[in-house]
Amino acid sequence: MSGRLQHDAELAVGTRALTKRYGGLVAVEGLDLEVRRGEVYGFLGPNGAGKTTTLRMLMGLIRPTSGDARVLGARPGSRAALAGTGALIEGPGFYPSLSGRDNLRVVAGHAGAPETRVARVLEEVGLAGRASDRYRAYSLGMKQRLGIAAALLKDPALLILDEPTNGMDTAGMAEMRAFVQALGLGGRTVLLSSHLMNEVEQVCDRVGVISGGRLVAEGSVDELRGQEFLLLRAEPLDRAEALLASIRGVEDVERADGRLRIVAGAVPAAEVNRALVTAGIGVTELRPERTSLEDVFFELTREEGTR
Repeated sequence: MSGRLQHDAELAVGTRALTKRYGGLVAVEGLDLEVRRGEVYGFLGPNGAGKTTTLRMLMGLIRPTSGDARVLGARPGSRAALAGTGALIEGPGFYPSLSGRDNLRVVAGHAGAPETRVARVLEEVGLAGRASDRYRAYSLGMKQRLGIAAALLKDPALLILDEPTNGMDTAGMAEMRAFVQALGLGGRTVLLSSHLMNEVEQVCDRVGVISGGRLVAEGSVDELRGQEFLLLRAEPLDRAEALLASIRGVEDVERADGRLRIVAGAVPAAEVNRALVTAGIGVTELRPERTSLEDVFFELTREEGTR
């Protein structure tokens, strides 16, 4: 794409050819990103891929070298964009000697949010029972929760979260995933940056994969994972392969680790099994499978790294 980004009422975030260079280092290159209003969008990439740099540009914390971006239809960092955006980027920063509640009161005062929101957001992130404790006594996971509470004080239309489960234990991560899903169901747009495949796969409507500062894939989780296939272990394998290739509706058959990977289209697994058994072929394993988002991610980032 080229030229300036046109306003699109359906987009909460849009970028066109967004680029950030630090001297000779390209942190983000030609990024075209579209986050639709009301969705949970996963911004997925390995550490150092350019995720945080992108989010900082969207918040107006740093200026792009070139390209264009719009946040809620406005210029990043403008009063209009910031008024409707809450963010947690690169970890929260609060006064160590103040309680969680008092820290949020300070933030609310600076953000122009009503103090009545403080109790509400503490409840939302599960910190109501620890609101009187000093920030310095919080665990890393609790600090993350307080940072998200601060981002919610303005009841924003867009919430930008950079690795929100950082430092949380397994139970805390599960609770945070459920919380992010609930935010999306409530009509709020969430832009979630993460390197955790399981987290993104469970909570996000669509995903953008960034590697080396470039967007290498974008789509729904199902689109990125591709079509479901069948995994077959049978004896003799050669006869099974030949038979499957002759069945109408079977689109592809290939060998993988001593098994057959079958793209069967609309052909039910039971029909495939029946054809094999009728032909005297011993079936020891036949199950549906799908490429994991993690495998897709590694393939995409590996391909980008070899360019």
